[in-house]
Amino acid sequence: MNLKERMPEKLRLPKDLVMGAAVLTVTGRSEAYIENYRGIIEYTEQKIRLQTKTCQMTLCGKHLHIDYYTEDEMKISGEIGEIRYC
Repeated sequence: MNLKERMPEKLRLPKDLVMGAAVLTVTGRSEAYIENYRGIIEYTEQKIRLQTKTCQMTLCGKHLHIDYYTEDEMKISGEIGEIRYC
């Protein structure tokens, strides 16, 4: 673990704040809130693929749609069946 990864633990700060890590909050199978994403790579009703600082995040399912997005957060709704990190 390098210094940048240890710093949040030592200072008791959230990793998303210090390292810009993506934060994913899922409510059941119907809603997902993503914070600290970098961009939208792919957007269909079956798949939404996002770029984060450290990896790509893919949400798969049915009737997926982005309810809203800002520069650093978004809400996805639909029938979420799977979430993958690449």
